[in-house]
Formats: sequence, structure tokens, C-alpha cells
Amino acid sequence: MTIRYLEELRTRGRDANPFFRLMDINVGDYGYGSAELSMTVHPDMLNGDGWLQGGVFTALCDEAMALALCTVLEEGESIATISESTSFLRGVREGTIIARGRVIRKGRRVAFTEGEVRAQGEDAPLLTQTTASFAVIRST
Repeated sequence: MTIRYLEELRTRGRDANPFFRLMDINVGDYGYGSAELSMTVHPDMLNGDGWLQGGVFTALCDEAMALALCTVLEEGESIATISESTSFLRGVREGTIIARGRVIRKGRRVAFTEGEVRAQGEDAPLLTQTTASFAVIRST
């Protein structure tokens, strides 16, 4: 399934993933255990105080880390998030944010990843840092 997903992503772009369409997420470079996604902050994503809601940072980074992991899976393997921890360093109210994910280690049953979200632009500040572990599921 994962290889089919990567093929769909290459041909259809974000339309291969309903969440990417919903959140207006753009697919950047991915492969060899890393991935980059970007998203424009829209007013309906802000919390009551006018900052980007924290779950949006986490979801975008989760998708970047999962995509990075998909690029190193073998035929018949899929993944599911086991745990995830995000540190929020700075907030944003507008603009484009970029999530980068990378695989730290992929074992037979568990994989470890890390990710970050930054604002767009040169010398953009680090907004969040995330680590996650994923179950590696083999189809029978």
C-alpha cells in the first residue's frame, strides 16, 4: 500500500491525500528517509487568541515524518504512529510554514523519526520540534 501511495503522490500531488487537500498542504521534496511539506496559515486555523492552533503544527509535522518514513519502507510494510511529542517554541499568525521530517532509525517493528516546523524564508525561526515513533506493520 505504501508504495502505491508514493506513486499516487508523485502523479497526483496533494490530491493523493485527503488531509493534504483539506489543509491546503503542498508536497515538497521527499525521498531517502526525508520529506518536506508546506502550508499557508489561513485565518480559520487560528485559535481564539489569534495564533496558529498547536495541533496544526503537530499534524503537519506528523505527515512530514510519516512521508519520510514511507520512502524507506519495504514492499508489504505500512505504518501507524505509536507516540509523538512536540515542543512549541514560537507561534505564527500568518504566512507559510514548512515541516521537515526525517527517519532516525527504522527497525523491523518500530521506526523513530524527528521533525521540525519553521516559518518560510531564509533564517526562518524554528517554531516546533517533534519526535515520533511508528509501528512498522507487515502485511501477511
